[in-house]
Amino acid sequence: MRMRVALVYNEPQKPPHDEVSEYQAVAAVLEAVDAVHQALLELDFDVTLVPLLPPLGQAEKELRKLDTELVFNLFEGFYDQPETEALVPEIFSEIGIPFTGCPAPVLRLALDKAKTKLILKAGGIKTADFQVLNPDTLHMFRLDYPCIVKPRCDDGSNGLSEHSVVHDFSALERQVSLISRSHAGDALVSQFLPGREFNATVMGNSELAVLPVSEIVYSLPPGMPEILTFDAKWEDDSLYFDGTKPVCPAEIKAEEEHHIAETITRAYRLLSCQGYARVDMRLDREGELNVIEVNPNPDISPGTGAARQAEAAGMTYAQFIDRIVRLALDTKDDEDSHPLYVPRR
Repeated sequence: MRMRVALVYNEPQKPPHDEVSEYQAVAAVLEAVDAVHQALLELDFDVTLVPLLPPLGQAEKELRKLDTELVFNLFEGFYDQPETEALVPEIFSEIGIPFTGCPAPVLRLALDKAKTKLILKAGGIKTADFQVLNPDTLHMFRLDYPCIVKPRCDDGSNGLSEHSVVHDFSALERQVSLISRSHAGDALVSQFLPGREFNATVMGNSELAVLPVSEIVYSLPPGMPEILTFDAKWEDDSLYFDGTKPVCPAEIKAEEEHHIAETITRAYRLLSCQGYARVDMRLDREGELNVIEVNPNPDISPGTGAARQAEAAGMTYAQFIDRIVRLALDTKDDEDSHPLYVPRR
């Protein structure tokens, strides 16, 4: 019999102020849903689509009623409630039904960028020096400029713009106040790292493998900070969108690739990730690798980082999705299954 798979995701909700680019970001989950749905059908699964809407209590009731053997989790949390992302793995861990991707504690931890950085530092992984600040604690600022200011608990480049890199106290005060107000929480202020920017996807549970590394290559006008802003992802008529391009595989030496792989698998294990996660990195002024963030359950739409890296490793999209399912079920690979990692060299 065909395995029953519930494809769970958040039904996009219109932002209250009807911002077009913000809705595009929220609705992007549908691209992943369509692609994963087609791949699962191609792999001969019996698929049920399960879109979730708030309130949280009603969504939880709907999930508990599901008759399925596996949950393919594309739920990113409800609009303006990123903390709800942990809902799906939390419920199915309790019920005992396998699900794709990382467990709830990992999603909660990675959402808090400050806690993540503390764990990375404690584990001996370089990450930029940082402080958690709000308008009432700005007087405690102790870092050197330039710094980058972002929400402490959010993802998807929310809150990041060309003004996020600050060079003096006046700009710092403005950005911390803006982030604290718009995200109803503290701002994460980190030392800005001026070097090359990379990311790579790790897949696995006990045995880990790294997909080919991507580099974010910037070609921006002078004076625009080289950071992956919200506009770079969602405003296709912006300078940031045009001037921010991923290159995969990255043009790096073999020893650099091995160092990146070693670093991000250590980060993956430190946070207890499972299934798959993307790790974002940047070089500092000394050319040393720093981990910026760990992103469990990243976007797997065709053309995005993880899917692009899987393709560079020689996988079709369906094979990539099949691998994610296998990791959720924790099954051994067949002799004919596609290898998880194909080295470039």
